[in-house]
Formats: sequence, C-alpha cells, structure tokens
Amino acid sequence: MLRSFWNEPRPSDPPLRVWRDWALVGVLVPLALLEGVVRPDLPWRAVSVTVTVGLVFTLLWRRTRPLLMLAIPFLTTTLAPLVTDGHRAETYTMAFLLIIVYSLNRWGSGREIVIGFAIMLVSVGISASFYDLAPADAIAAFGVMFSAIALGAAFRFRARARMRELDQVKLLEREHLARDLHDIVAHHVSAMAIRAQAGLATAPSRPEAAVEALRVIEAEASRTLAEMRAMVRVLRRHEPAELAPGRRIADLEQLAGRARVGPSVEVEISGDLDDLPPAVGAAIYRIAQESVTNARRHARHATRIEIRVAADDTSVRLRVSDDGETGSARSISSPGYGLIGMIERAGLLGGTCEAGPNPDRGWTVTAVLPRTGAAT
Repeated sequence: MLRSFWNEPRPSDPPLRVWRDWALVGVLVPLALLEGVVRPDLPWRAVSVTVTVGLVFTLLWRRTRPLLMLAIPFLTTTLAPLVTDGHRAETYTMAFLLIIVYSLNRWGSGREIVIGFAIMLVSVGISASFYDLAPADAIAAFGVMFSAIALGAAFRFRARARMRELDQVKLLEREHLARDLHDIVAHHVSAMAIRAQAGLATAPSRPEAAVEALRVIEAEASRTLAEMRAMVRVLRRHEPAELAPGRRIADLEQLAGRARVGPSVEVEISGDLDDLPPAVGAAIYRIAQESVTNARRHARHATRIEIRVAADDTSVRLRVSDDGETGSARSISSPGYGLIGMIERAGLLGGTCEAGPNPDRGWTVTAVLPRTGAAT
C-alpha cells in the first residue's frame, strides 16, 4: 500500500492559470498591504508585508508545481526569523497557505505529497521548538493543516471516481456502436450466405464455374460471420446476435407525433440519404433518440421538439431543439452521461456533436457526421 501511494502519479491535465487565480492574487495583495497599515502589533512590518506579498504569487503555479510552491512559503516562513531577531514573518493574510496545502494533495504525485508533508512537519516542529509556539497553537496548526490535506484528498478521489464513470460511459457507447456495426454487417453477410446457398441449389442448370464461385462465396461468408461473432462476443457479454438491420434515419419518423405525456415531436428529413452508410444512419438515429429523451426529461414546460436532418455531398447534419426552459439541470458545464455518449459516438465516426441553450429559450443538440462514416 505504501509503495502504491509513493508511486501514485499526478492527476492528468491539471488546469493552468485561469482568471480566478489572478483575481485571488488581486485580492490577497491589497489585503496584505492593508494589514501592514492597520495592524499595530505586526512585528517587522515591512519584512512581514514584503514576504506575504511575494508568497502570494506562488498561488499561480500551485497546480503545475505543487511541491515547489509549498516548499517556498514554508521554508521562507521558517527561516525568516533568522533575519528578524527571532520574530516570525507572519500575517493573517498568510492563511492562503492552506490553499497551497490543499493543492499539493489535490494535484501532486504520491511522492510529492509525502515530501511536502515532511516539509510541513519540520516547519511546524521548528516553530514549536524554537519560536515559542504554544502547545495549543501547535495542535490548532496541525488540525487546520490536516483539514486542508483531507479536503484535497477528498476532491482528488471524487475527480478520479468521476473519470472512471466517464470512461465507463465511453466504453459502453463504444460497445453500442460495435453492436450496431456487427448487426448491420451480420445481416448483409447472412444474406450473402443465403444467396450463395440458393445458387448452389440451382447449380445443375448453370456452368460449372458459377458453381465453384458460389461455393467460395458461401465459405467466405460463413467464415466472416464466425470470426465477427467471436470478435464481439466479449463486447456483447454473451448476448445473442441480432441479424435484423439496425436503426436508420428513416426510423426517425417513429419518434414523430405527440406522446401521452410531454411535448410533441416533429421530424423533417431532407437531402439524399439513399447511399448513406448504415453506421452513420444508426448514429444519427441514436443521437436524435437520446436528444428527444433528454428533452422530455429535462425541458420544463416544453411543447415541441423539432428534429431536422439534412444531407449534402459530404456530410449529414442533425439538429434537435426544444422550446422548454433551460435550468441548472441542463447545465453544459457539467454534461450528463447521455451527452457524453453522443459526443463519443459522433467522434468515433469522425464527426462532432454539440449541445447548449438557445439565445431565447430551449435547448439544441447539433451533430455533423461525414457521409463516409470515418475521420478524414
């Protein structure tokens, strides 16, 4: 367990500096200066304020270099009394160091957390031993420090659990796409095998070369079916294959009409869809179906859902919109698993899928897929 914690990597893709970081620095620097002016009991006023203002900027690198940004302030505050006649350069504004402690446990690797914890222990120990830190203050310091550590670990665990859930959703969507592709191909290959068998049945009235060709077709079709079923058996979790063709864009008409409860659905299809690959048609149907389900579930006071499909020479465009109220449950900043699955399905076929609120009211999902059903 200790070795596993020591080898724990950093969380992937930590966010870089954002406007909130600059805003935090912009608030803390004036606070440190104001404290230096109005606080009468502040020892070594100029040094304390200068050290505090300088350490505030460590917040800007707390995610990308968490260990270094923790070592700098703790070592600085520990060694500062050497030049201030034993007085610590401490201000109330330095409470922001708790953010550094949190960031180390949220964004640091396992060994960085261990080293940072050792630095904090040494710093508090030196303060307690040489700078007349009262036992009650030392206990309070440890308590606050452990609270920041626990908070960082909790958010780290929560983020990791969220990533596992997202990976599971993407894996399930890949499985669904594999099922659709398998069912479509299995249907056509089964038809090929049936045609070959029918040709063999009528072989007496045909040339011998045709008979041999039909035998080859039958053997190849049977072999392809066996290999494909073996390949996707794990993905299917031992579910039987469906030899019927998958959903197509034409099946969107089944979504039209007014349900017993909820808004009505209007479907409009335009463009040449005759030679559209089955995988693209199935993806358009699944995305539209998921969008309609989400609209009926989350669009408050919606009366109409519009599905528009348009095809041109290079792509197929889907637009699903409703006229409901957009609330916090439909926030795009934290997309639901259905939207993540739609984005994943579109991306696997070389397309895009986006969702967001309309300018006035309602919600729109837009998907664009290439006609070839693959990334160019």
